[in-house]
Amino acid sequence: MPTYIALMNWTDQGIRNVRDTVHRREQADALAQRHGATIEQVYWTVGPYDLVTMVEAPDDESVTAMLLELGSAGNLRTTTLRAYDSEQMSGILQRLG
Repeated sequence: MPTYIALMNWTDQGIRNVRDTVHRREQADALAQRHGATIEQVYWTVGPYDLVTMVEAPDDESVTAMLLELGSAGNLRTTTLRAYDSEQMSGILQRLG
């Protein structure tokens, strides 16, 4: 399954309710499952992003729907990156002329 990295920042609402962040992560697992995705890792970070998340999903549409639904709760803004492991990158490199 494709892997996605979601860079997340809390909204004003999200930081006001920061004490619930671990519980919201648990709720996100159920949301991901409904979209056929799996949240592999969540890291709370310092720096330009508040959280970094690794998600596996069957396709771009599934992860997009999941993250849109997650964002619609009003606690997060997300930036999503498609990630490739070394095997996938090797396959991509083989396509080069």
